[in-house]
Amino acid sequence: MLRRICFGLAAIVLALAVPVAAQAQEPDLIFRKSTVWKFLTPDDKLAVYGVDDPDVEGVACHFTVPEKGGLKGMFGVAEEVSDVSLACRQVGPIKFKEKFEQGALVYRQSRSLFFKKMQVVRGCDAKRNVLVYLVYTDKLIEGSPKNSTSSVPVMPWAGEPPQKCADFVTD
Repeated sequence: MLRRICFGLAAIVLALAVPVAAQAQEPDLIFRKSTVWKFLTPDDKLAVYGVDDPDVEGVACHFTVPEKGGLKGMFGVAEEVSDVSLACRQVGPIKFKEKFEQGALVYRQSRSLFFKKMQVVRGCDAKRNVLVYLVYTDKLIEGSPKNSTSSVPVMPWAGEPPQKCADFVTD
C-alpha cells in the first residue's frame, strides 16, 4: 500500500514538472570541470552554461553552477547548493523584442527534486542605459541570499545608435 502511494506521488510530481521543463529555454553547456573526485560515481563538478536573453537580442549570459556527484547526483535527487555566478555581455546590436517589467524572468532552472529553483532576471537602469541581470536561488520555504549581478551597457554597434532600455520597461 505504501509503495502505491509513493509511486502515485512520484507520478504527480513528474506530471507537474514536465510542463515547466518544456517551457524553459535550454542553456548551452560550454564545459564542466571536476572539483571533487568520487570513486565509482560521478564527480562533483562546476558547469558553465550560456543562454541568450529571449526578449533582448544581442545579449548573452553565462553562468556557472555546481553540480553534485555521488549517488544522489547520479540519480538526480541531490539538492544543489545556491552558489551561482553570472556574467552577461553585449554580443551584437541590442534590439528589444517587447516591453518588460523590472525583474523580468530571463531563465529558470530547477536545482532540486522539489521546490528549489535558480532564476536569472533582468532590469533596466534607465539613468545609465544599462541592462542589469541578477541570478539567485529560491526555495518555497527558505530562500538563499546568495546571488550574482552583471551589467550590460546598451552601446552602439556597427554605427547603429543604441536603443534606450527605459523605452521598453513597463511600470
